[in-house]
Amino acid sequence: MLSFLASAANGAAANPWVAIAYLVAGVLFILALRGLSSPSSSRAGNRFGMLGMLIAVITTLVTHDIANIAEIGIAIFLGGIVGFTIARRIAMTAMPELVAAFHSLVGMAAVLVGLAAWLNPGAFGITDAAGQIFLASRIELGLGIAIGAITFSGSVIAFLKLSGRMSGAPILLPMRHVINLGALLAIIGLVGAYAISGAGGAGEGMLVVWITLLAFAIGFLLIIPIGGADMPVVVSMLNSYSGWAAAAMGFTLGNTAMIITGALVGSSGAILSYIMCRAMNRSFISVIAGGFGAEDGAQSGGGGEQRPYKQGSADDAAFMLEQAEKVIVIPGYGMAVAQAQHALREMCDLLEEKGVEVKFAIHPVAGRMPGHMNVLLAEAAVPYDKVFELEDINSEFAQCDVAFIIGANDVVNPAAKTDKSSPIYGMPVFDVDKAKQVFFIKRSMGGVGYAGVDNDVFYMDQTMMLLSDAKKMVEEIVKGLD
Repeated sequence: MLSFLASAANGAAANPWVAIAYLVAGVLFILALRGLSSPSSSRAGNRFGMLGMLIAVITTLVTHDIANIAEIGIAIFLGGIVGFTIARRIAMTAMPELVAAFHSLVGMAAVLVGLAAWLNPGAFGITDAAGQIFLASRIELGLGIAIGAITFSGSVIAFLKLSGRMSGAPILLPMRHVINLGALLAIIGLVGAYAISGAGGAGEGMLVVWITLLAFAIGFLLIIPIGGADMPVVVSMLNSYSGWAAAAMGFTLGNTAMIITGALVGSSGAILSYIMCRAMNRSFISVIAGGFGAEDGAQSGGGGEQRPYKQGSADDAAFMLEQAEKVIVIPGYGMAVAQAQHALREMCDLLEEKGVEVKFAIHPVAGRMPGHMNVLLAEAAVPYDKVFELEDINSEFAQCDVAFIIGANDVVNPAAKTDKSSPIYGMPVFDVDKAKQVFFIKRSMGGVGYAGVDNDVFYMDQTMMLLSDAKKMVEEIVKGLD
């Protein structure tokens, strides 16, 4: 396999058609990102990405001259079967943790490729006439291993938190920022020491080992202090890390397609993280530092004194929805868990038939990864022109008759605007408190949002709590509208 990778790189340098094929693949990757920027063009974007990857893989395969093509074919077949099976079986609610798991695989792949290149540099064509690894290749190896290890361990923690195998609450270590900064500086110093080290031996080997171990450790340390409310940004940032790891390994392998793909994923992930940080009023630098969503103070929860609230039925909601002129629907993770998106679309179709204007409001961090709600609504064939981002629709709540909240919580919590002690303080939220009537679907009053804080919207005079499974409640409202 190592000889295959090296010969592929050499083939790309010797054959201009290989370089052209990689260029075409790179252009298709760019078109894929452009297509994914809008729900209406996302299918085309996916197709461009698939075609670009197909061209890149085939080009790499046909440029081999030593590797056993049968072994490579078997590996691709087995990996494809695993990926196809997972994609067919995975529920949309589990998509965030699946993405985190895939990021961990990319990170580990970068670590393994980097270690393989360090152990057998001749097969990768990164040595000079004396058999010494080039200075630039040493830097690329060190950075690739470090970024890959950080991506792997950080993604493992994100997967455990998102899947519920680990508490979503922040785990705060004493002097965590000092520890993180010290570990990061140590990694940079070790990479520099490795880059200027001599002819190898045990000393050089220990440098590589320490780079790998410290990078694995800092990945854990960066993610465990981060609370659940900020996890969508974590997923986006880990996506960026995985791209930079792939780009670093692309330089090591001399593979243009890997460099282009990694740079595109890394830069787009960083841009998305920056946009999401602005949407949550978070510091972008704090994302990289780790623990940006956690404070050392106590976190408020939902276990305090019981407060009075109004509870309604599906028939009550159906009657009031029929009388409304404008309804804004705010979906959240609870809708995804209940798989209520199809029933919700049916309800909205019935309302529109009765002359009610219906719009959907999507928060940038609704669900547990970027775009989670958009995908679910697209799956239910909700027209794209009815779906609006926070900044485009927030001013309309003062003129709407009903704010229909289905499974969302933190993104409508006014504590983000008023309570400086809240872990979500400063995060822009929907102004549902300005609506004439609020319907809030959740399973029970005992639960709180992913951030673990109570919500004053539950207890407002104009709020009617609809306590039930989201899908069941919406289906009952649909029966009331018929």
